[in-house]
Amino acid sequence: MGKIVIFGAGGRAGKAAVAEARRRGHEVTAVVRDPAAHAGLETDGVTVVAGDVLDAADVAKAAAGHDAVIASVADLSAPPSEFYTGAVRALGAGLADAGVSRLVFVGLASLLAGRSGVPLMDEPGYPQEYREFLLGHAAGLAALADTGLDWLYISPAGDFDHSGGRTGSYRIAEHGDAESRLTYPDFAIALLDEIDDPAHSRTHLGISA
Repeated sequence: MGKIVIFGAGGRAGKAAVAEARRRGHEVTAVVRDPAAHAGLETDGVTVVAGDVLDAADVAKAAAGHDAVIASVADLSAPPSEFYTGAVRALGAGLADAGVSRLVFVGLASLLAGRSGVPLMDEPGYPQEYREFLLGHAAGLAALADTGLDWLYISPAGDFDHSGGRTGSYRIAEHGDAESRLTYPDFAIALLDEIDDPAHSRTHLGISA
């Protein structure tokens, strides 16, 4: 059992990570912008705190005394590139101050290489209406390489199955696949496996059912 900080704990992937962490007996600090908006998140073993992932001091305060961090964050009101690079810089500085090195960052499948060898987002026919958001994530992933953290950028191989439940299994994908679907609870298993027994570092890992 350990102590885990989850930034963005109020989102769908964040909530699934909280549930899986508690299933394994971990203590969880759930960081959200507004705790009052997430009244049901705090339960036995889960402490909800206010924090800004763009603020290194907030990151350091939340992470102090913890073993690892999961970040599943977004701010759709901010320019994506500014948000994701800012979040990574704040996490890098704040976690260094807190003495925490392991960071598992929830990302996008669009950055994975597809069967053709190019990123899914650049393959013919891939939807482009959210390209600015995809490029923002790409900038954040590039910024992770400049930190001294033991980081892992992890995503579904394709997209989430938004209504499916926990099957208890997953597999590591050989490449991105836009048709692949993975439930949030099964994705959370992969997240926590990489906290409990880290097998991948400083890379983008795709997960499929």
